[in-house]
Amino acid sequence: MTAPRAPGRTAASRAALRSRVNPSHFHPDLRLAATVLPDRTFSPALLPLVRRLISFTGDRDTEVVRVTGDVPVRVHRPEPGPSPRPGLLWVHGGGYVMGAARQNDTLCRHLATELGAVVAAVDYRLAPENPYPAALNDCYAALQWLGDQPDVDADRIVVAGSSAGGGLTAALAFAARDRGGVQPVLQVLSYPMLDDRSIGDDLRNSDFRLWSVTCNRFGWKAYLGDADPTVAVPARREDLTGLAPAWIGVGTLDLFHTEDLAYAERLREAGVPCEVLEVPGAFHGFDEILPKAGVSRDYLAALCAAVRAVFDA
Repeated sequence: MTAPRAPGRTAASRAALRSRVNPSHFHPDLRLAATVLPDRTFSPALLPLVRRLISFTGDRDTEVVRVTGDVPVRVHRPEPGPSPRPGLLWVHGGGYVMGAARQNDTLCRHLATELGAVVAAVDYRLAPENPYPAALNDCYAALQWLGDQPDVDADRIVVAGSSAGGGLTAALAFAARDRGGVQPVLQVLSYPMLDDRSIGDDLRNSDFRLWSVTCNRFGWKAYLGDADPTVAVPARREDLTGLAPAWIGVGTLDLFHTEDLAYAERLREAGVPCEVLEVPGAFHGFDEILPKAGVSRDYLAALCAAVRAVFDA
């Protein structure tokens, strides 16, 4: 499926941008895709259509439960084994305005099998219809539900997500610290969307794929609504002490590369252990667009290794 184009850009300007793309900048496994993928995934006008298309993804036979507040959670269980098992809460991406838990069914099944964990993927409410803190509250409710399951060890739960889901995962780590309840042993932030200030012209880059400054501005505006960004935006939070240890993965050609490294450094300065994996020449969402590419398989293996290490500790 070809991603919808945002309005306001002429065919000539799109061609000019495309002409500046240098395939040699990208990881060898991603070069071909990088030459054909757009720099943005949606326009506000076509958002309903994009959401509708996503609704056709996923597996029909996945177990779905509804938790506190009628929040849908898709549950993926490993093969039978010793109980209780570790748990992992997965938070999907989509710029806070699109996406669904079902889009990551294949990934979540893999995580459940590979890690021997109960994996729950939360279908949080989307902006702009449901601005902050709706999505965060849904994720928090799902985390508490997961910790209450009889086959899950509440002391071995990881929270994880990609893109906006990574941003919500970071926010969930704050919520767990501040509200109490289940305390995750690790927060896995896959190219997380952490900072609403990453929208300036200095970040425009013809090598960015799938998520642009324009998308970022719209996503944050929709998500924040009238909220105080110093509370709602993870990168704006001042006190990072006491958060769960973190693993952050991001490509060097991702719009979020700079903000993610800055956040990792702040976590370390606050005494929070943080492992960072930078993927040279990788664009935003590379592993979900090209899951069979060698660089994507290596990335997922590194993510699983980090989670397995805390489960086995």
